[in-house]
Amino acid sequence: MRWFGVLCLVAAAFLAGYVGWLLWGTGLETKAAQADLRDEIEGAIARGPGPGTPETPLPGGAYAILRIPSIDVDVVVVEGTDHEALKKGPGHYPDTADPWDETGRVGIAGHRTTYLAPFWNLDRVRPGDRIELLTARGTFVYEATRTFVIPAEGSGVVLDQTRRPTLVLTTCNPRFSAAERLIVEADLVDS
Repeated sequence: MRWFGVLCLVAAAFLAGYVGWLLWGTGLETKAAQADLRDEIEGAIARGPGPGTPETPLPGGAYAILRIPSIDVDVVVVEGTDHEALKKGPGHYPDTADPWDETGRVGIAGHRTTYLAPFWNLDRVRPGDRIELLTARGTFVYEATRTFVIPAEGSGVVLDQTRRPTLVLTTCNPRFSAAERLIVEADLVDS
């Protein structure tokens, strides 16, 4: 019984350490990446569009600064939504529109509980809340129109393109689960 008790304590300590790493340790990696990305995107914004400005950044590169004042979000968005890209911050879905396009939906995904949890409070966004995307091609201001939850397997439909310029933010729901997707939709109001 003594060895079984020791084994249980070791297993519990390992599990607690792993959960601690997932919830807080992954944020250290993301925080370092965000600092580098912020320098990159702020430099691009200061230079503005020019002959050397790529149409879209390389995968994992700085794409935009996302600001949602109502929930204190100010984070750099990267190009791409694969696991490596999302470790750096929220990611722009490559197959969706860019903010500077005249039509289409810009899609951005982000973690809710790990990797600095940029979308931790995304459920608190309300219709009328301001959402900003700052890019090398300008600042694009959106107004949230609705927040809703759908099953994870049906989340692809929210990325369908639109005739007018729109934005969609996606994350897992509820916190600490990937069973559903929390969706925030917004319309472009100023660029």
